[in-house]
Amino acid sequence: MKIKRILVSQPEPTSAKSPYFEFAERNNVKVDFRSFIQVEGVSAKEFRQTRVNILDHTAVIFTSRTAIDHFFRICNDMRITVPESMKYFCISEATAFYLQKYIVYRKRKIFYGDGQFSELVDIMKKHANEKYLVPLSHVHKPEIPQLLDAKGFKYTKAILYRTISSDLSDIKEVNYDILVFYSPSGIASLMKNFPEFQQNDIKIASFGPTTAQAVKEAGLRLDIEAPNPEAPSMTMALELFIKNQNKK
Repeated sequence: MKIKRILVSQPEPTSAKSPYFEFAERNNVKVDFRSFIQVEGVSAKEFRQTRVNILDHTAVIFTSRTAIDHFFRICNDMRITVPESMKYFCISEATAFYLQKYIVYRKRKIFYGDGQFSELVDIMKKHANEKYLVPLSHVHKPEIPQLLDAKGFKYTKAILYRTISSDLSDIKEVNYDILVFYSPSGIASLMKNFPEFQQNDIKIASFGPTTAQAVKEAGLRLDIEAPNPEAPSMTMALELFIKNQNKK
């Protein structure tokens, strides 16, 4: 079976330089995008009920741009002025630069890792006395609290948003050769929207170990897993699979 149509369970990239566009042209396949999940912010009223006081903390850990958006949204909704002395620890340089949307970047103490949370934790060791706030979704990677606990950091989880399934009722059939998933929530959305889903010849691709585990726990067959030693990105993993598949 030749691969002709792929559905990526994420919003369509806004940049024309997305590797997916080059990948589609190079391999003569049609790639569609549709977000299987959406983010819903926790209200200020709900957040107050958690009794988490943002100003009790001296540093904030950001693992995504979404976390940054919802942290400053909650601060605005609750009329909290974040002091200039607040330190920011970001998962990556790109995430750190995103802070410019909300703060004067050069006037703040900002630190960032290489995209791995373990790397960020190593940087935080030099700031062991800080009281950290960690804005998260209600569903988040267990390694975040696990690593913070293991290293003995003082921190508070702040659940500021939820990841929920999108309404995919306009999609009558999942008529694709490959479905691509980047999170366990995407798999949950597939099963919620299509409870009678039969995989049959449809190939499933996943990114990251937690997503791969979610595929298997849902009773589905995992055909393409990234990253792997030969393919550090999803588009590379897809390309290798298609080349092998189309030879048959």
